[in-house]
Amino acid sequence: MRKSCSWDGGYSEIDSFFEGNEGWFMGIKILLDTNIVIHREMKYPINEEIGKLYWWIDKLHYEKCISRISYQEISKMQDERNREGFLIKLESYTILKTTPPITDKNKDIRDNLDKTENDRADTTILNELFSGRVDFLITEDKGIHQKAERLNIRDRVYTIGQFLDKVTSENPDLLEYKVQILKKEYFGNIDLDDPFFDSFKEDYKGYEKWFNKKANDVAYVARSDGKIAAFLYLKKEDELESYSEITPIFKHKKRLKIGAFKVQLSGFRLGERLLKVVFDNALNFNVQEIYVTIFPKRDDQLRLIKLLIDYGFYYYGIKKSSSGDEKVYVRDFSGKVSTSTPKSTYPFMSKGARKFIVPIREEYHTSLFPDSILRTESPDDFEEHEPFRNAISKVYISRSVERNLKSGDIIIFYRTGGYYKSVITTLGIVENVHTNIQDFDHFLNLCRKRSVFSDLELRMQWDNSSANRPFIVNFLYAYSFPRRLNLETLIKLGIIKDVYSAPRGFTQISNDLFEIIIKETGTNENIIVN
Repeated sequence: MRKSCSWDGGYSEIDSFFEGNEGWFMGIKILLDTNIVIHREMKYPINEEIGKLYWWIDKLHYEKCISRISYQEISKMQDERNREGFLIKLESYTILKTTPPITDKNKDIRDNLDKTENDRADTTILNELFSGRVDFLITEDKGIHQKAERLNIRDRVYTIGQFLDKVTSENPDLLEYKVQILKKEYFGNIDLDDPFFDSFKEDYKGYEKWFNKKANDVAYVARSDGKIAAFLYLKKEDELESYSEITPIFKHKKRLKIGAFKVQLSGFRLGERLLKVVFDNALNFNVQEIYVTIFPKRDDQLRLIKLLIDYGFYYYGIKKSSSGDEKVYVRDFSGKVSTSTPKSTYPFMSKGARKFIVPIREEYHTSLFPDSILRTESPDDFEEHEPFRNAISKVYISRSVERNLKSGDIIIFYRTGGYYKSVITTLGIVENVHTNIQDFDHFLNLCRKRSVFSDLELRMQWDNSSANRPFIVNFLYAYSFPRRLNLETLIKLGIIKDVYSAPRGFTQISNDLFEIIIKETGTNENIIVN
């Protein structure tokens, strides 16, 4: 029995797991053409992408296969020293020891197209894929790609570049943020002697060793006056992950693990900022669940647990380790929506909810929505810590005629600026609405630290019209559109009638128009749930 050990997963009994579970998982087999294998194993490879190809195949636990005919070709190499060296290296591949019967379609190709022995060898290799003995074939041979087109299996035959495009798009990296309140840093560049990490060293035996082994991994770090103020480490886990230390044991799912989450700078909503990063990456990685293990000892840990519970995490069980028993908290991320308690299912929103477009003035837009920054703006102008900037739960102040919003409604924020510069940028989810505000003190308390306005500006908002006092919409900052649609485009698409109909308050739109917005902005449609 082979075992692998890591700080995150404990001991993983790989062989014993697969015994009796063959039906649950059948490994992906990648057939590599002869020239790719020879090129990879030669002393001085020319194609720089060959190393990336093998790195991804190993990372994804795919099985590297070569056909019997490829093995025979390599065995016939004239130079004895090279031949022996190659045959030793081939021990790291799975050699397909038999050749499937030639199919009728491949026989047709062999009889009518193949002119040389090499042509016939290529058809034999392609027949391995066509017969279902392997899942994909990687080859640079144009003739094989043409034959695959004829056999209608072109979607399973890749060049090196095409395969790299496929796996990198299906396995995204941690998200980068333009406004770098949090910056991605390699563990190897982070000072482990910073007092910020003292609590981790106290809680976890061997923390320094684990940290140093993560030198090539990245974490999100926020700093204040040169010192670390917040730290977040995320780990994407696939269905093969072992959870033998967790009771009850997890079922097999794609998960995002919060490997480390700590905020030292209080009063700036940094915890919410980190949590938004967690949810953004969970959506990006298309996972089914998020989880964290935590000791409920210190005040910062207890505050974190409360924050997690507010956003839908629930107590699941215990993780046992040499450092003691940690509590396990889990958040379902399979795409469920609660319109009455939208925090618990954030950032998902209901397809059946009402949709409203609402304006936000350009001078306030990016301060409130840092991830929705425009290309014409400088990220350097929005880096300082502000509670309203870091918060997920924010405040919108309005005097709109339409005040009948309710929990779960969807808001599309429209940044004003004229015919070409006005753009829709952001989706929000209504939490609740305050229309019966008693006085200014009540108004101030509802808005503080979640509104872009200063206390003086809030006073001006309140006093602007005693006959039409403002009301407050509490909403969740959910999603930034990958593509922005300006007023000109919105009019062409029929979302806004004309320049005189640009939103001045909460303006409801139809489901059909909302679907056009989702499509045209390139929004991840998984966020909208039936």
